[in-house]
Amino acid sequence: METAAIAEVLGGRKVLGKAVRKPDDLAELVRKGLPARSIMPLAKKLACSNQILSRVLSIPQRTMTRRLSQGARLTAAESDRTVRLARVYAAAVEMIGDGDKAVQWLRAPNRALGGAPPMDLLSTDVGAREVEDVLGRIAYGVYS
Repeated sequence: METAAIAEVLGGRKVLGKAVRKPDDLAELVRKGLPARSIMPLAKKLACSNQILSRVLSIPQRTMTRRLSQGARLTAAESDRTVRLARVYAAAVEMIGDGDKAVQWLRAPNRALGGAPPMDLLSTDVGAREVEDVLGRIAYGVYS
């Protein structure tokens, strides 16, 4: 997965305030805290409400709304979860080849994940890794 693709999902240079080309650039932004407005391009690409995004990112909805309105930064932990979600979305787009189909896949129940939609597992790192594993199996044509 390219770091640039993850940064683009988060709004790119315009939103992040700098070009992100290497993993170190992204790690520095996460430690410093992503701009809260980086959530908006992600929400748009995922076509999901603030309520769903709030649940997946484990950020209380009022806190998220306040940070967005004040132009604040996310904490390092919130930034890490946001990058994780962007990474999985970017991986799904790469494997499936289309943003809309990737979102459909993320929302549809998946037998390989015990019948849960991949989106429901993205609130934890362990769940995200399971989803990425299934995406890897799709890429290599392994039956899941």
